[in-house]
Amino acid sequence: MLDNLSQNQRMLIAVVLSVIVLGIYDYFFIPKKPLANELNSTVTSKSVANNATKSAPSVASSSETSTASSNSSAPVTQKETLKHKIIATVTSEHFTAKIDELGRIYKFTINDKRFENEKGERLELFKPSAEPKPLEIRFSDPALNEEAFKTAYSANRSEVKIGDGKQTIVLTQNLSDRVVKKEITFYSKGNYDIKVSVSKPAEFFITPGHRPTVIADAYTVHGVLVEEPDGTLTIIEDGKAKDPVFVKNAKILSAFDRYYATAFYDFDKGMDVVVSPENENPLPFVKANGNLNLKGFIGPKDHRVLESIDPRLTDMIEYGFFTFIAKPMFKLLLFLYEILGNWGWAIVVITILIRLILFPLTFKGMLSMSKMKELAPKMKELQQKYKDDRQKLNAHMMELYKKHGVNPMGGCLPMLLQIPVFFAIYRVLLNAIELKGAPWILWITDLSAKDPYFVLPILMGATMYWNQKITPMTVTDPTQEKIMKFLPIIFTFFFVTFPAGLTLYWFVNNLLSVAQQYFVNIYMEKQKKLKKAEA
Repeated sequence: MLDNLSQNQRMLIAVVLSVIVLGIYDYFFIPKKPLANELNSTVTSKSVANNATKSAPSVASSSETSTASSNSSAPVTQKETLKHKIIATVTSEHFTAKIDELGRIYKFTINDKRFENEKGERLELFKPSAEPKPLEIRFSDPALNEEAFKTAYSANRSEVKIGDGKQTIVLTQNLSDRVVKKEITFYSKGNYDIKVSVSKPAEFFITPGHRPTVIADAYTVHGVLVEEPDGTLTIIEDGKAKDPVFVKNAKILSAFDRYYATAFYDFDKGMDVVVSPENENPLPFVKANGNLNLKGFIGPKDHRVLESIDPRLTDMIEYGFFTFIAKPMFKLLLFLYEILGNWGWAIVVITILIRLILFPLTFKGMLSMSKMKELAPKMKELQQKYKDDRQKLNAHMMELYKKHGVNPMGGCLPMLLQIPVFFAIYRVLLNAIELKGAPWILWITDLSAKDPYFVLPILMGATMYWNQKITPMTVTDPTQEKIMKFLPIIFTFFFVTFPAGLTLYWFVNNLLSVAQQYFVNIYMEKQKKLKKAEA
């Protein structure tokens, strides 16, 4: 397809493609600005008063998300005046939550062994500097807000242990002219019910908390997710929040990183949600006046856990633009795991199944590329013969394609149609916390981490080079040919830091490509012999 282009045109295409590849790499893989978890989000009392005195508009209509205008109110930021004294500890098999004197979950620890770090330490979901903490309340009235941040809560129980059922703790704050109560019912899996009552009505904002600060890498999206009444998912990424965002009757409000989330949800009445920007990072809040009943969750975005709490909570696991492909793909991967009992072999099998499903497309593309390779000498003759007459060259090229039944786009389109599938499986394998601590074989003990000995990336690069060597190339331009030869090295370099599960998928996919190419090459040889015999 590129053979009938001039040298300058081919060079321009190569440059444009290189820029696109570099742009994609920069967007997805190069770390951006410092993340919010490294910032202490406190401001002076003067800015608190300035923010709080802005007028509060009505929340946006349920069918859309809107940004606030210059005179809109958002939750005020508040400099803490109390120490982080712990007044209650809640413990279950899966987590330990510590509640401070401001009535917030100041510390949340995951107790499951598979989430421990390399030192064998239990996982802490929030850094001390991450603000706001889950269940923090901010009043719109600046004077009331200031008093609330100076007045400690009391707890009816200092130690709460959860078995298979649930346990309730009541937090009480006695302000000068009203009483604030938080009744929190904890369940063992990290979900809870929260009831807030204020004896004298006052507008306030309550938050599920800053997103977990465990894994906010450059590979995946992290920030705030809002599920609107019609099921639309709105994502506000870290570093991209400019203005407050309001959503009325939202179903889910989640602050998340790659594997973990803290969330409020209400699938019946919905919530009036405000996502407030601070240092260009989104902070989630629910707006209320007087009394409020919500459900919440803190913990890993494990599909089976979320589904057992409420199947609709699996919407918190977001896979990007190709979510509609990624979701059924993950369910298939989970089904294979339940049969095989090993996530690594489940990845191997799903890769084989994907290749089988796409075989008609890839086979057609490979045949087209092989036919184009056979026509390369004739195409070169035509280029030499009609090098000074572009119109005649194109006419004779089309005639040649028609005579031999070759579609010049036949090798490109099948490959393009596979791109959504690749991006979907890419996001699945990056976002699936189920791979955390999941072994495959021998040295691969954690499919969510990079290969410690770089064996899989090297095998991936080697099989990519092998496949390249046996695949007919229609590119005759020397510069493009050199670029193609360097691709296996470039991809090997990229995959060195990729999770082993994703590298395993790519390696197996390359092996299947090699096998399929050998099959196509044998098929084409047989076709040549048949044509010679018929002649």
